[in-house]
Amino acid sequence: SNSGEYTALKKEPYTGIKSDQIGVFTTGNSPKRYPEKIRKIRYYDTVQNREFVFLTNDLVSDAKTITELYRKRWSIELFFKWIKQHLKIKQFWGTTENAVKIQVNCAVIAYCLIAIVAKKLKTERTIYELLQIFGKSLLDKTPINQLINKSDYKNVKEQIDNLLLFN
Repeated sequence: SNSGEYTALKKEPYTGIKSDQIGVFTTGNSPKRYPEKIRKIRYYDTVQNREFVFLTNDLVSDAKTITELYRKRWSIELFFKWIKQHLKIKQFWGTTENAVKIQVNCAVIAYCLIAIVAKKLKTERTIYELLQIFGKSLLDKTPINQLINKSDYKNVKEQIDNLLLFN
């Protein structure tokens, strides 16, 4: 789809922001569908070594606030994508709305607890790998940091990928 050309009407420099412009759409159906002023912020993320472009109708907030809001929103989007991919609930223990909510909430709580453990231990393992390790060793009395570094869990991702090939 044609998102339309963009003409800057106002430019404001901001430290850490590549550009912060206010403008309007000028081509295609865009001016008819959205005739209001719109803001275009170019932001360079040094961690990801990548540039992002954000379009917003927020003409008041400073550019850094807007980029932070988008960054946090993206983290939330990734969180829910991960839940959909990894917390696959194969069977519900109950059929009522409340039972389903409880089971989904338990999965979210498990994710959050493991994310906290991962952050505290500063591990390089993914949360999915940690879930697999903890799932295999629920009754193991080994301290968590030792459990994560056990040699038989060194290639958990590779083992999981190999298992998926046979499903």
